[in-house]
Amino acid sequence: MEKVIEVKDLVKKYGNFTAVDGISFDVNQGEIFGLLGENGAGKTTTLEMIEGLRKLSSGQITVLGQDVSKGPKNETKEKIGVQLQSSAYYQFLTLKEIIDLFGSFYQKSLPADQLLKIVDLLDKTNSMVGNLSGGQKQRFSIVASLVNDPEIVFLDEPTTGLDPLARRNLWDLITEIKKKGKTIILTTHYMEEAEVLCDRIAIMDKGKILKMGETHKLIEGTKNPYKISFITEKLSQDQYGNLAKLGQIENLAGKSNHFEMHLKTQVNLNKAVDIIQKQNPESLTVGRASLEDLFIELTGRAIKE
Repeated sequence: MEKVIEVKDLVKKYGNFTAVDGISFDVNQGEIFGLLGENGAGKTTTLEMIEGLRKLSSGQITVLGQDVSKGPKNETKEKIGVQLQSSAYYQFLTLKEIIDLFGSFYQKSLPADQLLKIVDLLDKTNSMVGNLSGGQKQRFSIVASLVNDPEIVFLDEPTTGLDPLARRNLWDLITEIKKKGKTIILTTHYMEEAEVLCDRIAIMDKGKILKMGETHKLIEGTKNPYKISFITEKLSQDQYGNLAKLGQIENLAGKSNHFEMHLKTQVNLNKAVDIIQKQNPESLTVGRASLEDLFIELTGRAIKE
């Protein structure tokens, strides 16, 4: 696959504090690449250096074949679209007027009506941004980054603060953007979002990349790839001990009757299920590990929003 972004030994320091600590990765044409980590991990700083919004302390960044380490050239700016973590728009311009204004900054731009139709905001053409709901504002923010029909789209935590339905609607939008042949690099601290959207991810913590690769392969590579969740009032001390010999078992969220197990092998999974089923559990779910399980395995903690 063609590499459209290449990052090598990237470092960003603020005095004695190192926000990004020598990371390297590539982004392939046509994929969704995710930087996953909690707030303060260095995701946004990394994205802003690639976009040319922040200077590098050291390292090298190549975007579409051009070295942007000392600031992107106009040819590069014409081919990328950026949705920032926090966006501010002119409050007294309509959505159409804002898109037309942004489009005037580029040699090539798409019509406002065409863009607003993509995000189901055509009926809001003459509305002000302040009159939009939170989900509508986020959809407009994303579509505003497409005004120049870019080859690469940068999305910085695009669904933060949205309710579950609005978040899933944005997932559909991001998927549609990918289908149009765009390359997308996004940051997120939502595990499910990264698992659903991203072809490959880099898990960041304290400015470093802990793991990187195809999302499903990273999950398959966890120490305990199997998971059981069950609810029962009848689990005796002996049965608990027998399950503990097969894998890690704990009470889920402090509930005395809700348990979760993580297991290394299919053999132990089958043995554990047999023990649990004999208790006639109220609920029993058997599945695979998740990105959250992998993150906890790597860092010892879960991401808190």
